[in-house]
Order: sequence, then C-alpha cells, then structure tokens
Amino acid sequence: MRAALLTIVLGLATLAGCNNNPWPAGAAEENTLFTGVMESSPRHLDPTASYWSNDTPFTYQIYEPPYGYHYLKRPYVLVPKSAAEVVKPHFVDKNGQALPDDAPAEQVAESVYDVPIKKGILFQPHPAFAKDDHGKYRYHTDVSQKPGWLGERRTPIAFEQTGTRELVADDFVYALKRHATTRVTTPIFGLFSEMIVGLKEYGELVKREDAKLREGQDPADLDKPFLDFRRWPLAGASAPDKHLLRVRIKGKYPQWSYWMQMTFTAPIPWEADAFYAQPGMAERGMTLDRWPVGTGPYMLTEFIQDRRHVMVRNPNYRGEPYPCEGTPEDKAAGLLADCGKKTPFIDKIVLTVEREPLPRQGKFRDGYYDVEVFERTDMGKSYLVAMQDSDEVRREYTEKGFRLNTGSDVNSYFIAFNMLDPVIGDGDSPAQAEKNRKLRQALSIAIDWEEYSKIFPKKAGDTAQGPLPPGIFGSREDQPGYFNPVTHKLVDGKVVRRSIDDAKKLLAEAGYPNGRDAKTGKPLVLNYDFYAAPSPEIRPEIDWVVRQFAKIDVQLEVRATDNSQFQDKVRKGKYQVFWLGWNADYPDAENFLFLLYGPNGKTKYDGENTSNYANAEYDRLFLQMKSVDDGPEKQKLVDEMVRIAQIDAPWTMGFFPHASASIQHWVYNSKPAILIRDQGRYLRLDTVERAQRIAAWNKPRWWPLLLIAAGIAALVWAAMRTLSRRERMNARGQVLPT
Repeated sequence: MRAALLTIVLGLATLAGCNNNPWPAGAAEENTLFTGVMESSPRHLDPTASYWSNDTPFTYQIYEPPYGYHYLKRPYVLVPKSAAEVVKPHFVDKNGQALPDDAPAEQVAESVYDVPIKKGILFQPHPAFAKDDHGKYRYHTDVSQKPGWLGERRTPIAFEQTGTRELVADDFVYALKRHATTRVTTPIFGLFSEMIVGLKEYGELVKREDAKLREGQDPADLDKPFLDFRRWPLAGASAPDKHLLRVRIKGKYPQWSYWMQMTFTAPIPWEADAFYAQPGMAERGMTLDRWPVGTGPYMLTEFIQDRRHVMVRNPNYRGEPYPCEGTPEDKAAGLLADCGKKTPFIDKIVLTVEREPLPRQGKFRDGYYDVEVFERTDMGKSYLVAMQDSDEVRREYTEKGFRLNTGSDVNSYFIAFNMLDPVIGDGDSPAQAEKNRKLRQALSIAIDWEEYSKIFPKKAGDTAQGPLPPGIFGSREDQPGYFNPVTHKLVDGKVVRRSIDDAKKLLAEAGYPNGRDAKTGKPLVLNYDFYAAPSPEIRPEIDWVVRQFAKIDVQLEVRATDNSQFQDKVRKGKYQVFWLGWNADYPDAENFLFLLYGPNGKTKYDGENTSNYANAEYDRLFLQMKSVDDGPEKQKLVDEMVRIAQIDAPWTMGFFPHASASIQHWVYNSKPAILIRDQGRYLRLDTVERAQRIAAWNKPRWWPLLLIAAGIAALVWAAMRTLSRRERMNARGQVLPT
C-alpha cells in the first residue's frame, strides 16, 4: 500500500512538471527567433537554382547580392548591399562608342554597369576556405583522394577547421558564369542569356567542356568532376579591378538593377563549388543546394529534412546599420527606434517545418512562434477573420497584442493551363488552337474568383482582370470599370462575371457540348495538379475547384502532390491544369509579364513560364517593353500584352490576395512586405516580454490533477476498505492454524 501511494505521488509530481512548451527549458529567455516553415524544407539553397518561396527565408539571410531594397521606404528604393553604391549604366552603340544617358533604346547596343564592391566583406567561416600551415587548402582535392577521408562527417559543420577570405568582384563574375552550368537547375538562365553579353554562347561552351570532363563516367554517378568556371572568360561579366564588377547587358534594359538585388546575382566563391564537388560529398547531402556559403548576417548550421532548420549569426558579418529613414507611419510605429545600430539583433533563427496549419497556429497563439511563418504576408487573415466572428476571440487576440499588419502587396494566385498539352494547349493546327482557346475561355468564366473570396475569407483577395497587380506601373486593376472582356462584362456600370450559359456556349464551340466530346461522346476529363498534399484545410479549396469545372460539366481529376513532385512534373510537361502563385521579385511589370514570355517556358527552357505560353506578338511586345522606362509608351505596350493574354487565356487570372502577417508583440521592427526578404537582420526581440507572456498564456491548470488525485485517493480508500473487510471475514469464518 505504501508503494502504491508512493507511485501515486510520483505520478502526480510528473504530471505537474509537464507543459505544452515545444522548446527546451529557458529557450524563451534566449535571443532566438522561433518560426514555422510551411509543408516542406527548402528545395534549393544554391542561389543559381533557388526560385521558390520556401527557399528565400534562408537564401536572403545568408547571401548578399550587390543591391537590396531599403527596409522602410515606400515606394521601394534600391540601396547598396555588398556593392558600395547603386550605379547607373552607361550606354554604347554597336561600334562601342559612348552614348548620352537619354539615348533612344534603338541606338543602344549595350548597357554597361560598373559596380564597386565594398572592401573588407568576409565570407562566413567554412571548411572550403581552411588552409594548412603551408597555405594549401586543407580539405580540397589532394586530401579527398584518400579513401575514407570524410570519416563520419555528414555536414560542413563537422569539419574541424574553417577559414574565410575577403569578398572580391570575381565572386560575382563566377556566380553569373555559373548560370550556364549543366549540374543544377538554372531557372533564370534563359532570361539571363538574352540579357548578359555572350552568356548564351558561354552555355554552349560549358556543355561541351562538361561533356569532356564526364566522358566515360556513369551518368548516375553523384560524384562529378569540378566544373571550374574560372577557366573560361565571359564577355558580359568581368572584374577589371579586385573590387569592381563590370556587367555588359544587351541593349537598354532598365530592370537589370532590380535583378542585382536578387540572389541569382549573389557572389559564389569558387572554393565552395570545388569543395562540394569532391568525392563522397553529394552522397552525404553536402552541396550548395543544402549548405550555402555566403557573406550575409546568418549562416546555416542545421538542416534536418522536412523537420527543422537553424541559422545562427555569422561571426564574420560586418554589422550593417539599421536604417534611419522611413515614412511618418514608421516613426509613429517605433520602426526608427534602432536607427544606426548594428544589425543583426537576433543571434539565432529556428525554423520548424509544419505539415498542418492547426499545430502551427496553435504554437503561435500560445506564444511559441514569434513569427508564424517567416517571410509570409498572408498568415494574419485567419486571425482577423476569427476576430470578426467572435467577441471572445477578438478580446483574446487584442489582449495578446498580436501584430496583424494589413495592406496590399504585389503578388497573385491563379489557376492556369499547360499550353503544350494537346487537349487544353495550343493544339496542332490553327483550327484546333482556336477550339482549345475557347475551352480555356469557358473554364476561365466558370471559375468564380469572387465566390472564392467569400467562401474562403482567410485567403480572400481582389479578383484579377489581368496578370498585373495594383501597385505595379502599367496595371489598371485599381481603375473603376476596368475588366477582362473574356470573363467579365459591364452591367449598369458594374463589372460582373459572365454567366455559366456564356461559358457553356464557348465549351460547345470548343467541341464539348454538355462537357462531352462531340465526336466520341466521351466526357471531357482534365487533370488538376496542386503543389501540396490534400490536408484537411486544403481539401475544401481543391473540392471548390472541382465544383467550378463541374458547373459546365467538365470532370476534374485531382493530382495533389508535394512541392518537389510538382516541380519535377512541370519540368517534364506532364500536367494540364494547375494552381500557382507568384510573389514579385521586383516592382516592375516585366516581373509578371515575363511569366508568359515564350523563351521563359518551364518545360522547354527551365524558366518560370509554367504555362509554357508562347505567342509571337506577345513576345515581340515584351522585348520592346522591357527596354522602355515607365511612361505612356510603356503603358501602351503593357495594355497590348495584357489584352493578348486575356484573349488567349493561358491563365484564369485568379486573384490578388489581401496581405496580412502574424507577428508577436515582442517582435520589433517588423514591416512585412513580399519584396523585403532579408528582414531577419532587422528584427529585434524583447525576450523578457516574451518569457513573461508565454508564462501568463500557458499557466498550468491544476484542477484536472486535483480531480485525478481525488479519484485515485477514492480508489485507494475503497481498496483498503475491501481488503480490511476480507481480513475480518477470514478471522471470523476460518480456522486459523495454531
């Protein structure tokens, strides 16, 4: 009985010590930011290959392109990052003669950007730079030829020695050359090869040289000889001086400055490329795709696939100052309080992969996530909707002080079609192309985006009439009465969606009356690819899309996958209908309109035109538009391109979501925006406030333990009483031995 009582006491003591904290004891007091990652780990951390929103929370904290955006100023203003200044190009004609700054685009043969690089910038500590006493690289090829040289090492962190060196202009040259590689995905090579002088020819050269290096090698072998881009000069990228980067761009292309704030132009040290090319590295996941090497404020120290990732402060980071300028609203919000202080303010960023939204939201509500999802500006809507639906919830969220910043942003979501598909794409003849166009138009009418925003208010937005969101020069979305003539019409001065009857008429003209093939009588069945697993939260949205197609008797087969499978599928062209979103890379119409530019096709050219849309007139106008500065001429070109896209309907156009982030009150200097992706170094934590609030929000409830204790006590009392009764009965009713 004493043992039983002791067990009860110990059990209650154990329960009393339990809590809902997912982090180690004392973590709330540490200068660590905790946040979530949606669904899966980043796919590519190699800046040459990375072009997905799950990558950028890492790449923009680790790498430093020449430029960035001012953290607070709006409209967005470019500022130097690893460059010493933001430069204007000088123009030359076809004979190499200098032209004035206002020279017409047709006279400009090249735009030359001479970008000075800051002196004294150091790369993060990394074994790729480690040298021995004789100045030789400690972990490079001569060492890797020895069997078993890697030992038990499976990450760069496991190497005993590290080193560093100064950033130089040649590191940017190497990065630009590397877009011609055959070793990794290069989503922007198609565009860059049309911009950078000589890059297209350089790509052919690299293919030949790579074939020589791999001659006789098993194609499946993960160990590939080092492809050293220092060996072959590129006309369009050079380093005339140790700290001067020269980039030659074909013609006049004002948007190139915006590209220099993206990680595609971030420096890559050749030592890192050579280090990861060594035998055994790829097999153990040691690649730039998983273990980046940069000069930014943070460095990756932990990568557990689909579970957890950790970035810590780069000890070699120089400490760029927090900005001192912003809007009047920024000053009122306290966003200028850290003016001039060295960044970053946070020591560590822990990112946990969350497959489901409910656990992620629960951790945020309890205070265990400081930012619900790092870099996402659409997480706050669910809290705002919940506050509208419940006074109790509104009171709770208000008392907790959640920062649910709201506003508009430059991004979009849409359902689109693969134009390479024979059923829904371009077709194999002009007559079939016209029928398929009418099919896409019918589906574009049927998908009611106005209804979507009402049914799913947590993801609501403004119905898109074209591909350009408000806030981008050339967009007419915020003009009263503007509409897409394919999907909408004007009735009594109001823009309304065309009727289902209009859609069914187009469907019949496409050869599918009542959703059946006019020739065979078979029902029209289309495949719908979605880049996430059908979780309980996503399933209603998928079902909604199926119902939209069913309104005109078209059957939809859902093929939901994870992001990696989706990306593989679209590169192979094995899809028909798909859902996609796009966050602006830079505030220019080109960054949205290039998603429909033919030579940027996903399947043929590994670009970002996932629809594989190609229209000769659209492409001609695009090439003309991208060399024109904002103004009436550019507006006219944009209008023509948008009209072509509306009629051809490679997209259903979709909607522009309302922006709102979810940030805890103790996170300071937060100003969420899609174009600001390096915000990690600006954020600051009040860890005292966090610890106090987490303790207050997660107080243990003792009454269940008291009930359990009372129940156990009652059982013990009953057991003791029964035992006592049996003992008395034995004493009265049995002859006990003498």
